[in-house]
Amino acid sequence: MVDPSPPVVVLGAGLTGLSAAYHMRRPTLLVERGPQVGGHARSVRQDGFTFDVTGHWLHLREPQTRALVEGLFAPGELVSVERRTRVYTHGALLPYPFQANLFGLPLPVVQECLVGFVEARERAARGEQPEPSFEAFAEARFGRGIARHFFVPYNTKLWGMHPNRLTAEWVSRYIPIPDAAQVIGGAIGLAQEGLGYNANFLYPRAGGIDALPRRLAAALPASAQVLLGSDVEAIDPGQRRVKLTAEADWRSYAALVSTMPLPELIRRIVGVPAAVREAAAALRWVGWRYLDVATRRPVPADYHWVYVPELRYPFFRVGVYSNAVASMAPPGCSSLYVELSAREGAIDLAAVLQGLVEVGALAAVDDVLFTAVREIEYAYVVFDDAHAAATRTIFAWLEQVGIRSCGRYGAWVYNSMEDSVIQGREAAAWAMTSASGQVAKDRSV
Repeated sequence: MVDPSPPVVVLGAGLTGLSAAYHMRRPTLLVERGPQVGGHARSVRQDGFTFDVTGHWLHLREPQTRALVEGLFAPGELVSVERRTRVYTHGALLPYPFQANLFGLPLPVVQECLVGFVEARERAARGEQPEPSFEAFAEARFGRGIARHFFVPYNTKLWGMHPNRLTAEWVSRYIPIPDAAQVIGGAIGLAQEGLGYNANFLYPRAGGIDALPRRLAAALPASAQVLLGSDVEAIDPGQRRVKLTAEADWRSYAALVSTMPLPELIRRIVGVPAAVREAAAALRWVGWRYLDVATRRPVPADYHWVYVPELRYPFFRVGVYSNAVASMAPPGCSSLYVELSAREGAIDLAAVLQGLVEVGALAAVDDVLFTAVREIEYAYVVFDDAHAAATRTIFAWLEQVGIRSCGRYGAWVYNSMEDSVIQGREAAAWAMTSASGQVAKDRSV
């Protein structure tokens, strides 16, 4: 007879795993490979400067999630920030989003973009359906000019591949789609700001997004145990047990929630069917390489982040933490992140810094106190032609063997920090139901 009292095991103590453990109402073991909780929602501090794993701004749209996050902090510990975001291209610094703020571009470019926008609306009125690629989506919604000058080059740099190799499956919430009045107004100089899902955000006033996972970990129920510094060697769903590197013996579980990257999860499960392994092998993702940059003077730009689509620049997005929250840098200084286009090879730091001067993120190269290169193995999930079928196959099988895989990399999706918290809450509800059903089944044996 199986021991009726094993805990729910949650793999990964990022925001999804922490949220699952927080919402669980039964004994839980939260396992984290790293030395601290937080996953990608972590911070690095050096010489009075604070850097996150690039921009981690809390965009909260759901009242329940907002109440949870705000309840973790005392009044005044979170600051609300109105987004200041720009696009730098053709020598002009435009309000975001590009498609609704063409004023300031060379007139031939504005004309090309507006004509393309009208032609796209005409094609839609005729009922023409675009191809499923992301490039085709951009051309169908915004026209060939806007796609050519922003969406294609920017996303080529971000994803490391041409957008005709991506589907548009991920874009529904994340790309602002202005109406005709907004596109025309933005082209004649009426700035169209506040568009998009992230027009404002919350952030810890003291600096560092790692305050959120640390507060969440501190608020876990007494029935939750956190095990740091332990990887997962193997998972045996048939016996409902997991082998952890920090423990000599297999550990039984009442239910298993995984937030580790989906290919890593499949690799560790015993007895995976060939079709599921093939589906996991078809999954694609992009790694991330970026710079933390500390300056001795405030940067001249006032934006929180800027998109840089032109291929001649070796980066595609630059953020200034200290423009959003001053405590991210010592007085009179600034802290930045620079997301690099090249994923491997030597970094031409001189070209990067000179590019930062051109886009207004630095007043002068000599203002830089230090830089640090950071890498992320799993950054963005690639939505290619294989994504939908592969994930459908994998999740159908995981459901059969009673494993819940969730979070950005567990669910293999594009999502926000709030989405991760919500998925953790939903996983907890699933786990409690699954565990209760298993205990009842075991007692009947």
